[in-house]
Parts: sequence; structure tokens; C-alpha cells
Amino acid sequence: MADGTKAVVDTSVADEAALAMALGDIPGDAPQERPGDGPGGTAEVSGADRLAKKSAPTAVSERSAGAGTGSGRAGRSEHGRAASAQSAESTQSAESTGPMSSAEIAAELAAGAAALAAAAKETAEEVTEAAAAAADGTAPKTTGKTSPAAARSASTDARSESADAAPAAGTGQLPASLPAPPRRSGDKIAGRYRLEECIGQSETFSSWRAVDEKLRRAVGVHLLAAGHQRAKAVLSAAKSAALLGDPRFVQVLDAVQEGDLVYVIREWLPDATDLAKLLAAGPMEPYDAYQMVRQVTDAITAAHRRGQAHLRLTPRCVLRTDSGQYRINGIAVDAALRGLTSEDAERTDTRAIGVLLYAALTHRWPFPEDRYDLQGLPKSLGCVPPDQVKAGIHKGLAELATRALCEQLPHSLEPITSPEELAKAIALMPKIRQPEPPAPPAFTPPRYNNPRPAPAQNRPAQPNGAQPVGARPPGPDADRIPARPARPRRRLHTLVRWTASLVALAAIGTGSWQLVSTLTHRPDTRSSSSTDPSSGSSPGGGQGGSGAPVITEAKPIRIKAAHQFNALGGDSEHESEAANAIDGDPRTSWPTTGYNANFPSLKKGTGLVLDLGSEQRVGSVHVQFVGGTKVELRAAPQGTSDQPPATKAGLDVFGEAVAKGEGDAVNLKPQTPVTTRYLLIWLTSLPQDTDGQYRGRIAEVQVSG
Repeated sequence: MADGTKAVVDTSVADEAALAMALGDIPGDAPQERPGDGPGGTAEVSGADRLAKKSAPTAVSERSAGAGTGSGRAGRSEHGRAASAQSAESTQSAESTGPMSSAEIAAELAAGAAALAAAAKETAEEVTEAAAAAADGTAPKTTGKTSPAAARSASTDARSESADAAPAAGTGQLPASLPAPPRRSGDKIAGRYRLEECIGQSETFSSWRAVDEKLRRAVGVHLLAAGHQRAKAVLSAAKSAALLGDPRFVQVLDAVQEGDLVYVIREWLPDATDLAKLLAAGPMEPYDAYQMVRQVTDAITAAHRRGQAHLRLTPRCVLRTDSGQYRINGIAVDAALRGLTSEDAERTDTRAIGVLLYAALTHRWPFPEDRYDLQGLPKSLGCVPPDQVKAGIHKGLAELATRALCEQLPHSLEPITSPEELAKAIALMPKIRQPEPPAPPAFTPPRYNNPRPAPAQNRPAQPNGAQPVGARPPGPDADRIPARPARPRRRLHTLVRWTASLVALAAIGTGSWQLVSTLTHRPDTRSSSSTDPSSGSSPGGGQGGSGAPVITEAKPIRIKAAHQFNALGGDSEHESEAANAIDGDPRTSWPTTGYNANFPSLKKGTGLVLDLGSEQRVGSVHVQFVGGTKVELRAAPQGTSDQPPATKAGLDVFGEAVAKGEGDAVNLKPQTPVTTRYLLIWLTSLPQDTDGQYRGRIAEVQVSG
């Protein structure tokens, strides 16, 4: 047939047609097409088939061509199709002109049966030829036409083979193992980043130190194949890390997929040292370990508040700059590059911080394997507190590491399961002060030898046989008498004596003149001040209109209380430690909050309010700082009975500065004494602390009248 199937004709077709003609059981309804059994859709039937459809079973059945033949075959011969077409035309003509007689119907049935018989005979011959060809192993003869069913079958097979060859197409699946794109030093990425040195290589990605030729700076680069199944996750993690914007993390500068390559560009810190290299020299001092865990915990806590997690916090990811500030590398990106996930991200990062603190205190890796040049603990030992591994460890830090890392804890300790809890526990610890630097060696003055007299042969000849000054007297024992040093020149002594005499006479004359002037003008000053109100002095004033000033000694003023004054936003700044600034002990101090940026870029300042108890006449204020600090002195107006609040309005009450200074020890002296009860020590610039933050400290304040 035309659809590539072979027809088998039943031998009883002619008998069934004759029976239908004899009985006169001719269907009067319009013929309908019968759906075909093959993949081609509707079967093609002749007019005789339509007429004999209801009276007898279908004479032609279709079956699919066997796969063993290897090619499609024409279902009907040209003769059979011509006969069917002639029969169909006869039927259509009869239907269009009017009712057909019995003789006409019988004739058409006979013609259709003959055509079907001829087609069946030809088909049987073709089947016989095909069987013979299969037996001989030769190719069967074909008509040169490909059947639609064979074409559709070939198309389906081709699609199936294509799907088998590329199983990932349409499923969204990407290969789980794809090597990193090969790159060499000197290659350029995006026409901008020149690769310099490969600092890390794995089966999936590679890490490089590169140079941004556009901005002329060093950068770090991660390279990943774009076809890897982690590529999308890496790009997403890099973009989210770039939006974090926290300076405590190494910044992600760019993340792009370009062709077959995915690259992530990050900040490069040439002056930073990772924690693994710092621990190579030995365990950290308690103060250094405290600064490390505090800064890392604060940064990770801030990241978790914004929905970010690290998930791979190792000693190589924690960097310390030359200023002492710790920065964290690889937030979210390192885990995405390695396909790491966690159902409890907070617990994962908290344990990682505990591992870092444990290693910093003990110089041991708290697991059986050796990592980062640190020796691991015995497997049988398990997770034990750091102070049981090494003696002399700070107790508070040892408890922190144990609570953050270990699963099984002593009954007296509670586990820490989130960075937020760890940050609160660190804040409740007593502060660990920085150790005092060693005292410099005592100064030993250099020893100078007395100059020896010149040899006799180098001395000038003396007239009249006189001996030079300091020369040995002649005689048999002249060699035994030590030479005396030369006397100073008489002219120099004379000049010094005259100068001292003149200075003494000048001092005596000046003092006598001041005494006489004071005794002479004192009665006039009193009388003029009592009678002339325009002289500018009061009757009880300390100076006259033309007399010499009366020098009075400044007296110390007792400070009743001190309070923090963070008027421009933020939390209270260590109010409980404000009394350290007035306790008379310069070893204690009042600290401000640590700031990531200095004043006035962050805000205009912060300060400390001094309550004198009552209104006093203030002539100077001496402030001792820890580190160079810029400071202003402000005073509340006379008559202010209540302390101004620590707000912007309260700051306006103090008005403008009456004195300014800068340094470790500053003496603030107004141009004219001020009368007030409340003084404001306003800090406008802070020194940078060892942790990289800007923090001011006032060690002692003294007020004088």
C-alpha cells in the first residue's frame, strides 16, 4: 500500500460480493472511511470496498512491514491502483447521475473484485520475491519510492538516537564532572584581566592572581567551565556576595559567564597574611586570639543577618592586614565552587569559628587528620577543651572554643549554635587588654676618655725655655709624674663671669622697678577705680587700669560625675566605664565604640560630659588620651541647672567650642574663663586601634579654676 504496509487479500472476497449481489443487500448510506491500522493514519480503500463494507468483513488487512526486510515496500502495484481508481470513478458517476440498477451494481462489484484479485496476486508475487531475496542474501527490488511510514519510522529512529547521544537535552541537567578550562600565565580574561600566577587548581576550577590592566591593580580570579552544573550556583553566590558590601569581607568585583568560561573576580590584599601562616609560628597570645575571634564572629553574624553564609570558613579564608584588622575571603563563593551545602548554616559557621579559635589557642588541629601544617589530635581523645591539650590557655577563650565546637559538653557549659549567640558570649567576657610593650633598656651614658697631651715632638717651641702648660717638669723622675690637663682659657672664664654679672644686675633692676611701680600706683588705682566707672575694673577687681597684672595660682576643681555623650546617633558608649576618666588613675580609661571609619566622615564626633556639681569658674581643662586625638572643649551656658540630654538638641545647648587641641595630652584653655556647671569633652578625630577600628580613649581629665 502507499503507506508502506503490505496487503493480504482473502480468497472469499468474490464469493462475498456475489452473495451481496444476489440478496440485493446493497447499503444505501454514504460510504465512510475506516481508520487505518498503520502509522500512516487513514487507510485507502476502493469503491468496491466501500460498497461491500457492511455486508462482509474487510477484505484487505494491513500489517507493518517487517524489520528484517531493511526497506519500505509499495503496498499496491500500478495496475491495482488504476483499477481501484476506475471503480471509484464509476461509483462516483453513478451516485451523481441517479439510482443504479441491479445489473450495474453487479457489474461494478465484479470489476472491483477483479481489481482486488489482481492487486492481491501482484502483492503475493512481491512477497515471494522478498522471501527469496532474503534467503539468497541479496537486496530486494523496490519501486524506488520511500513510503511515508518508512520515512516517519526513520525520522523517529533518528530522533531517538539523537536523544540517546545527548541525554541532557531538554532535561536541564549538566555534567557533574567537567575539568577546569586550561589557562596559562599571560592569558587574558575578558580582554582586561591578565593571569599572572596559579595559586590553586582542582578538577573543577582554578584560582589565579591576576592584574586588572584597566585599573592597574592586582585581583584574584576563579575560573570554571560554563557547562559545569555548579556554574549557575557560583554566579548566583558571587552576585549575592558582591551585594553584601561589608568591608570586613574581601569584596567580589565581577562575576560573568563568557562563552565556555565562568569567572569570578575578587579583591586582592597584598599586605594581608592568612591565619594558617600566622599559626605556623606557634599559638597566638590571648589578646591576639581574642581580637581574631571577636572580629570574625561579628562579621559572620552580620552576614547571617542578611541571609548569607560562608559554609567553608578555614584558616586560609581569614586574613589579617598590617593594621591588625581581620578580613574574610570567599563568603558564599568558596562553598559554591565546591558544591557544599548545609541544612543548618548557622551551626556550620559557628563550629568553623570554634575550630579557628581552638587552633589559635592550642596550635593543634581539633580533628584526627593533620591540616594547615597543624598536627591533629589523637582519634581516641575526641573533642576535649583546649586547656586540657595545652597548659596556660586563657580560661574564658577555652570555654568559648569548647562551647562552639564540641557536641558533648560538661554539665556546666551550654552549647553555642549560632554566630549571634557566640557574639553575645564574647561581649559578656571580661576584656583582654593588650600586653604592655617591653620597657626599653636603661640608658647608659657613653664614657669619654680624657684627651692625652700631644707628644713633645709635636708641641711648638716655647720662648726663653718656658715649659708649656701641662708639660712635665724636667728631672730624673719626669716620666713618673702624670701630665696635668691644660687649663681653660682665662678669656673664656672672664667672659662667662661678666655675662652672669650683667644678667644678675638686669634681674635686680627689673624687680626693683616693678616693686616701685606697684607701690607708687596702688593708691591711684584704687581711687580711680572707685570714682571712674569707665576704667574697666570693679572695686574688688584683680587688676587696675594701668597697673601690672596680679598673678593668681590656678586651683583644681573637683569633678562630681562623668557621663558618655553620644549625641549624633548610635548606642550608649560604655557608660559604665565613664568614671574611669576621673578616677585619678591614668591606667584606666573610658573608651568610645570602635568605628570602621574615622570622624568626621562617619559623623561629627562623640564625647564625655563632666558635671562639676555647681557652677564654677573654669580657666583650663587638661585631658590625657590613649593615642593622638583631636578634641574640643564646650561649656553649657551659665545658669544651666540640668544636664543637656545626649541628643542633637543637647549638643546645640553647649554651643561652639571655647578651646581646641590635638595630641596625647592636651591642655584646653579658653581665651577667657567660663562659668558653668557642665563641660563637654567633644572628640572630633580618633586614633586607629590595633584591631583596625577607630576608637578614642580618655585616660584622665583635670579641671582647674
